[in-house]
Amino acid sequence: MKTYQDFKQCTDRAAFLLEAISEHRASVMYHIARDAEEYDRQRNVSILSYQKLLYTMSGKAVPDNYSANHKMASNFFNRFVNQQASYLLGNGMTLEKAENKARLGRDFDTKLYQAARSALVQGVCFGFWNYDHLEMFKLTEFVPLYDEETGALQAGIRFWQVDKNKPLRATLYEQDGYTDYKQHEKELREENGKRTYVELVHRSAADGEQVEPWRNYPGFPMIPLYGNPHHQSELVGLRENIDAYDLIKSGFANDLDDVSHIYWIMKNTGGMDEQDIAKFLNRINKTRVVDFPDGDDGAVAEPHTVDVPHDAREAALERLKNDMYEDFQAFNVSTLMGGQKTATEIDAAYTPLDLKTDQFEYCVLDFLYGLFRIVGIEDNPTFKRNKIQNMNEQTQMVMLAAAYLDDETIIGKLPWLTPEEVQQVLARKDAENLDRFNSNGLPMTETAGG
Repeated sequence: MKTYQDFKQCTDRAAFLLEAISEHRASVMYHIARDAEEYDRQRNVSILSYQKLLYTMSGKAVPDNYSANHKMASNFFNRFVNQQASYLLGNGMTLEKAENKARLGRDFDTKLYQAARSALVQGVCFGFWNYDHLEMFKLTEFVPLYDEETGALQAGIRFWQVDKNKPLRATLYEQDGYTDYKQHEKELREENGKRTYVELVHRSAADGEQVEPWRNYPGFPMIPLYGNPHHQSELVGLRENIDAYDLIKSGFANDLDDVSHIYWIMKNTGGMDEQDIAKFLNRINKTRVVDFPDGDDGAVAEPHTVDVPHDAREAALERLKNDMYEDFQAFNVSTLMGGQKTATEIDAAYTPLDLKTDQFEYCVLDFLYGLFRIVGIEDNPTFKRNKIQNMNEQTQMVMLAAAYLDDETIIGKLPWLTPEEVQQVLARKDAENLDRFNSNGLPMTETAGG
């Protein structure tokens, strides 16, 4: 693993970049992140590479190309990640000052959600503040260069290659600017030199276009967003359960496929060779009639089927499913089925997900505060969690306390309004209150004289 100190000591930057990218691709965290991305796309790496084997008399293993080999991948990982990311960020981020949110760009909530989701899948995602909007780089395309003393991210290398026969491209990000590189044969070459992160362009009829280099950001504009305090993919510890579930489910389908046909027990047919048996089966498939050639007196053909044991497998699948929900601390909506649930019952069902999302929220807040320092924003972000609620009961509670609360608190506590809708409703109420007064500042139902 290359560090920031290794980078500062190198004499050939292009060679260092190639070596750092190669080491990163060979690292354990890269392989875990790559596999996690496959599981997130419902491509179970373990089950897709599984091959049924047969063993010869000498003990040699050979591929089994005769029996069924279904490979069915479940979608648990994608579901769990979507649930956690949407639970925290499904309603976006709210700041105390609307103008601060506007400075982050129109698509900031979308980018933040994508970055958070990538952090859950791969363990970490890197957010890059690009002048007026946020960009995100996955661990599978970014080499972080951490400081050996403080552990802080001091530099990084983004790399990409659209195809194996296309040149590798890379961008080196440092505190004071970035440098683009492109591979020519086996050599990586610098292009256009180092550039500052922001350049001001002045255009006028007299002077034409002039580019004025601007100062860099007050800090490194690349901020890591971790998916959990362990800085590892959420797939770690869950993968074995998913593999076991998919293996049992696929094996059950294979057994059903293998025994789906009727097999026959032939009696008193010693004179029939393989060709006669093939003709016999072909005649049955065509005519559905059992008929033996002349001379096979007393010949009997008994059809049989096999019932595949399924109770134990169904129990194992249900146990694995419940274990995955418990281990991931995910919300299982089936626990709320049947009858109208009270707010207390719903809150109790959400407790595991709340505990898990709490620690994820701290990671998101650390990322946002680091981003705010770069942008120059002083504000406190908040989130409204996207959860099932007994809205009738919640609304009744708010209305019962309405006599003791102001309008902003009442409207803000209504469960069926989003934070944006709350602000819109308050603005419209303020406008209505202004309309009720005339130009003299008195209610329109009164006159200036009385």
